[in-house]
Amino acid sequence: MAVRRLWRVLVAGIPLGGVSVLFFRSRLLLYSVSVALTLGACQKSSSDSGTVRDDFGEPVRIGAVPKRIASLNPATTEILFTLGAGSHLIGRTKYDLWPDSARLIPALSEGISPNVEAVLGAHPDLVLLYASQDNRMAAERFRAAGINTLSLKVDHISDFRRTTELLGVLLHDSARARTVIDSVETTLQRVRSATRDVTRPTVFWHIWDAPLITIGAGSFLSELVDIAGGRNVYADMKGPSGPISLEDVARRDPDFILAGPIGAKQIESDPRWRIVRAAREKKILVVDTLLVARPSVRLGEAAVLLAHLLHPGTVQ
Repeated sequence: MAVRRLWRVLVAGIPLGGVSVLFFRSRLLLYSVSVALTLGACQKSSSDSGTVRDDFGEPVRIGAVPKRIASLNPATTEILFTLGAGSHLIGRTKYDLWPDSARLIPALSEGISPNVEAVLGAHPDLVLLYASQDNRMAAERFRAAGINTLSLKVDHISDFRRTTELLGVLLHDSARARTVIDSVETTLQRVRSATRDVTRPTVFWHIWDAPLITIGAGSFLSELVDIAGGRNVYADMKGPSGPISLEDVARRDPDFILAGPIGAKQIESDPRWRIVRAAREKKILVVDTLLVARPSVRLGEAAVLLAHLLHPGTVQ
């Protein structure tokens, strides 16, 4: 239980908010689970009504366009603004900071285990949640109150695609959703093509420091490293993230360390990190955490950023 108390800021399996990356708070270390979303309904015309199943296996109604949306997940907030539905938002989490206009929306929650009464007080007709077990009870209460509630895991690049597609259906604007997806995928493919033949340096993602936690193969961040022409030294970790030891990082001997601005300063100032060659040689690549920390509409930009860091001049 003592270890659990240390891992308090987590989402999508990633501890976020204290050292490197910001999403929103949670009580538990989350691991990816298989999703149960029925995407067949996404092929219906925008005038059709019906239901799909979310990642809790619960039905979500597809009917009239929602006019008052509480998006309690930074990824879905970014997608909604890009789909032109920002004016429909009546609530967000305190960590929804992009685009700048999102900051004008009332912050109703930290995202995990939201204050249900506060959200209901805003009178939403749709609530979007991250599908963690910490949010299951809130989702049940929203549904019991008659609020259409969509809970989704957004951990992988493929999850961004299906989430955007589904939100397009709910908004009766599948064409725009497809345009957004195509734009992101075009940029990702451009980066893949540019880095296809490069020598791939090994990379360690510094995400959390106490305990030391990194990114595994189950995270979109590991996918981005691969697209940008690198190799995650913890790609053998199947979950999105997990605890590791500094000694093990030294043993795996990454060529570079990726970290946010705060994490990079901590590594540089902590003498314990000198056992890691990349830290001794100051091969610490500082990433824009607000850009890379969302499996959302700026995935392409994030891949370009990482490619510039790992292979300067490769991506035009």
